[in-house]
Amino acid sequence: MGMNQTPASERVHISFFGKRNAGKSSIINAVTNQNLAIVSEVKGTTTDPVFKTMELLPLGPVMVIDTPGIDDEGALGKLRVQKSYQVLNKTDIAVLIVDGTIGITKEEEALIQRFQAKNIPYLIVYNKSDLLPEEKKDLLEKDAENSNELWVSAEKRINIELLKEKLASLKPEDTHKYPIIADLISPLDLVILVVPIDKAAPKGRLILPQQQTIRDILERGALSLVVRDTELKDTLNHFLSKGVCPKLVVTDSQAFKRVSQDTPETIPLTSFSILFARYKGDLGTAVQGAAALSSIENGDKILVAEGCTHHRQCDDIGTYKIPKWIREYTKKEPEFVFTSGTEFPDDLSSYKLVVHCGGCMLNEREMKYRIACCQDQGVPVTNYGILIAQVTGILRRSLEPFPEILKFLP
Repeated sequence: MGMNQTPASERVHISFFGKRNAGKSSIINAVTNQNLAIVSEVKGTTTDPVFKTMELLPLGPVMVIDTPGIDDEGALGKLRVQKSYQVLNKTDIAVLIVDGTIGITKEEEALIQRFQAKNIPYLIVYNKSDLLPEEKKDLLEKDAENSNELWVSAEKRINIELLKEKLASLKPEDTHKYPIIADLISPLDLVILVVPIDKAAPKGRLILPQQQTIRDILERGALSLVVRDTELKDTLNHFLSKGVCPKLVVTDSQAFKRVSQDTPETIPLTSFSILFARYKGDLGTAVQGAAALSSIENGDKILVAEGCTHHRQCDDIGTYKIPKWIREYTKKEPEFVFTSGTEFPDDLSSYKLVVHCGGCMLNEREMKYRIACCQDQGVPVTNYGILIAQVTGILRRSLEPFPEILKFLP
């Protein structure tokens, strides 16, 4: 991803729901002026959620999501319906497409209740208005400007522009309580970013949290210097010898131990993962969750969850390093379960602890949904950076840039 592109996780997620053959895909194509979705008279053409990043005026950068029909049948159909409902966890704006020749049925009513329960702004769009009998044409004009219901025709492009305007009116405001790093620094401050270069690092590019952190530093008017962990000590000595003290060192969590040793105690230190736990999650909850490590016993189940589906190396952080560090720290042999991408269990009751990645590929709504699932079921949840800081003995130091969080330490 180029640094001039809006990350998928920062885009407004607009999800289109409806029964099979209600016209979801046709309306998506009409709204976007592209053939993003396959249109067919065969029921169930969309078998999995389809995600597409794009620019949609007047909204701006969006993620458009086409979902399987909510009335699918059979064992496989039920799984598809479940996939559609899972999309709600990342949805910023929901669009319910109803076949206007049939009207709302129990499936749509159930989905509307879910929208309301999750506080998701939504529109009810009645498609196929061109097939309305003459005596019902007045429905096209029925308070169209002020209602969350709208009659359209994908085929004839009736009210498609009005639909786009209504979507724009539902655009959520920035709900982030904190920026990534901007509130921790001032203009012209020097921030050292430590990025290890090993076989797991993507060749020729920085990973998303590093890119976003650099962008936030630039927008603050501060200075960022990116170094490898092997170069940090000499870099710090160089600046300190000239009387220049960096305002903050931010490291990849996997290098926490070495970076902590090479960074003088007078220089604040944290990690990208911890910054993102605060940015789109709940840093205090993650700190409290790490305390559960002290009560892990043999056979306890620990869920290690990641928001992306990257290619795993033999020493992958999620499936290898995190379990290794937990075993070494606890001196126990727990059972590890791994999920990635959109997969996240509804039932967490069998887990003693959930360890989540920084969530850079998830939008804020989904990250907070996952945390809320853990809280509702009484399961401690922490994230990679917090856990690594805990097992390396530097948790308090890594949280010192956030004094309001220190109260969550045991």
